[in-house]
Amino acid sequence: MPDAGYGGPAPTDRRYDNPDFLACYDNLTHWAKTMDRLGYDTMWLTEHHFQYEGYEVTPNLILFGLHLAKETQRLRLGQMFNVVPQWHPLRLAEDAAMAQILTGDRMQFGVGRGTVPREAQSLGGVVASGDNEMSAELDRVNREIFEESMEIIKAAWWNERFSFTGKHFVLPPPGIPDRGSFVTDLTLVPKPIAPIDIWQAVTSPPTLDYAARVGHHAVMPARGIEGTKKWWNSFGDKAAEAGWDIGQSDARCLAINIHVGRTTAEAHAGGRNAHDEWIKFLSPYGRFKHYSMADGSETPFDHKPSLEDSVAQDMMAIGSVEEVADILGRYRSEVGVEHFVLFFDMPGLTLGQMDEQLELAATEVLPRLGITLG
Repeated sequence: MPDAGYGGPAPTDRRYDNPDFLACYDNLTHWAKTMDRLGYDTMWLTEHHFQYEGYEVTPNLILFGLHLAKETQRLRLGQMFNVVPQWHPLRLAEDAAMAQILTGDRMQFGVGRGTVPREAQSLGGVVASGDNEMSAELDRVNREIFEESMEIIKAAWWNERFSFTGKHFVLPPPGIPDRGSFVTDLTLVPKPIAPIDIWQAVTSPPTLDYAARVGHHAVMPARGIEGTKKWWNSFGDKAAEAGWDIGQSDARCLAINIHVGRTTAEAHAGGRNAHDEWIKFLSPYGRFKHYSMADGSETPFDHKPSLEDSVAQDMMAIGSVEEVADILGRYRSEVGVEHFVLFFDMPGLTLGQMDEQLELAATEVLPRLGITLG
């Protein structure tokens, strides 16, 4: 994407084709091998559909993760996230169990509720897309479907026989004939071979309450040091109320965009267009409404922060090796973060630039935090 940035075309005016998507899959395979060589723990992928614009083009993370597991030696492969309301929960439960078995327990299971109406409604679900009354109702229905689906997935994984009756699902459906009788329960084949941690996107207070209550691990986007600390501690408090003692650092991870340079100027020059394209692509979904405005006014739903805003508010780690290590170190010491998901792959970076980012973080940034990969 050589024309990434605010000066390029509108996201919906971009159009890529199958050869470009195949090239993306080749790049992902290459980066998985790079990560494996450098000693990274997990490569997380994201599920999206119908994105002719070319931003997010892996529709089945379990399937692609299985491919990457065969191309690497020890790298774990995770889903950030399987969009649960777009799946039948039993198919998702089966596929996740099968992938865990076939990879020798190298898969991480992540779930989310979704953000893109084009995907959700075309695949039989619903999702909120704004901050109006209609979106609030769609969000309520989406949440119901998600929570019932998660009950079903866990019941199927950990019970020899299971059944479920809810508002959106009845499993098995009543009246199924089977060899002279009727089906009253189901058995998932196969089942997991080891415990499966469930990592969930936590971006709203109701989701935080729910995930802490049911024991899902939280994936929290960076909201600045103080904003993240508030959410981080709230999750720990809610988990404790539910009888789950996770201390200051367990069962949560911080997802943060990162771009490293040898100097501040180099990082800003190399990351600016990637940052701006990312903002331009996601701002219509309200992704950046948690930023603060310089004049103290309410942040617009479709806010488009500058790179300088993202850096000044500690929302992204874009800077020199020392600066990036410093901001990650502050999240670690002031918030309690021990598990970082580093989002290098903003739009517009080339294969070689991504390799450089992975190398710099592994060999220069993380050692400054006392972290040695490999």
